[in-house]
Amino acid sequence: MAKLKNIIKQLSEKDFKAIYDNLIESNAEKSAYLLKALRERQLSDNKIMSELDVNANAYYTLRSRLNLKIEEYLMEQLESPRTDVLRKVANINEVLFTKKKAIAVATLKKLEKELVDYDLANELTVIYKSLKKLNINSPDYFQYSQAYNRHVAYMLAVDKAEDLLADYFKKYGDYLLNGDDTEKLGLNLLMQEMQNVAKLYESHRLYVYQSCMYIFHRLFVEADDNNSHPGESVEDIFERVQKVFETYHLDSIYYHLNLVFEFLKLEYYNHYKVYRQAEKYYEEVNDAAANLMVNYATFCFPSQFLISKIERHLRLGNESELNQENESMFMDLELDPMDIPKHIVYITYRALSCHYADKHDEAAKLINNLLNEVSLKKYPYMQLEIKSLLAMQYTLLRDYELFNQLSNSIQRQIRLFGKDSCENIQLFIKILKIATSEAKKEKAKKITAIIPRLNASTVKYFSPTKLIKMDDKLVGKLTEV
Repeated sequence: MAKLKNIIKQLSEKDFKAIYDNLIESNAEKSAYLLKALRERQLSDNKIMSELDVNANAYYTLRSRLNLKIEEYLMEQLESPRTDVLRKVANINEVLFTKKKAIAVATLKKLEKELVDYDLANELTVIYKSLKKLNINSPDYFQYSQAYNRHVAYMLAVDKAEDLLADYFKKYGDYLLNGDDTEKLGLNLLMQEMQNVAKLYESHRLYVYQSCMYIFHRLFVEADDNNSHPGESVEDIFERVQKVFETYHLDSIYYHLNLVFEFLKLEYYNHYKVYRQAEKYYEEVNDAAANLMVNYATFCFPSQFLISKIERHLRLGNESELNQENESMFMDLELDPMDIPKHIVYITYRALSCHYADKHDEAAKLINNLLNEVSLKKYPYMQLEIKSLLAMQYTLLRDYELFNQLSNSIQRQIRLFGKDSCENIQLFIKILKIATSEAKKEKAKKITAIIPRLNASTVKYFSPTKLIKMDDKLVGKLTEV
């Protein structure tokens, strides 16, 4: 909310009026009122909700839609000059075939300068190719030929960096669900390859792409709790990238990558437990969570935000509010079921949100659908985790028959993998077995004795069961089963 308010206050009078008039013309009176209230009045959220006569969910949706409208307007302003340059490049042949050589060269030189300002390598190759043709009998031919070759090579390097980024975050999803050392080695090799590509040119774009991967790698693959990695510090990288964004503020890719670096800042401060700093970035990332999940998977691993969000709510003690917020936040979300790691994290996040809202039927339905729709053979430990999460829901629903069937299946899998590799699941199921046993004596004491061992167990992969709060409230529920 604070971020939206700051954006609105920083709008020029002309931009503010244009957005306001557009909202009125499109019959979005409530959005127009919210825009004006946030800019001109010092009202609390509760006061605005009261004046608009909306509940918290509707207010959240209204804020999100207003934020989207402002972004769309700003993007239109952002793209206008850039689009004009691209249109001119598209009409190069018209210049070559209809203008005198001196005029054509002057036009191309002017376009070259504008394209350099926008850092449009692909389009620059078109310009240098045309200048080569025009100067085929001139000593300048060699200069433009070299420039053309250099920009073709640079363009290929940028494409390679983008491919490496996408491949890295796809492979990270597998690593998150398996925690396998071979997959970790693969991520390290991709990181090295990205650094080698970035060294080929003194390029701010390659630096930004490398930074997306490097920061994430330091936080989640080669984690260093003492922040003692050699080389440039993460905070220095953030500062340098921000300067690039400010310098090339008309670049549409950088405009959108701003969100990726807000997300990385949030995760950086979460990692080092500087929660006060993390809160500065939480609201903006949270407001854009659905967009982040759908459109940014080739530049980061957006599902990590959902894991961090649960951890934040558990830390603040307001985990029961998650489910209500999800209803409006992910109302129109369409995830790609082919992206299995992202799909698994999202569904387990929704199921855990239902669990904390005491909607165990809904949580069980979500998990069952996941198990039926997605093949988890590639992720055997994750299959155990998800089944254990489902077993918890059956326990709280007092569906003993389904619980017994599922727990037997889980225990068979544990025997296949070996007890040492599944200690956390073994302890988790043991707690549920005690809860569902007919012996009523000292259930709470027995469960409470196991919890410290469960909390002390560690795994290398994403563990939804670790996100279940084993507090007195849950122990009380389990002893009443």
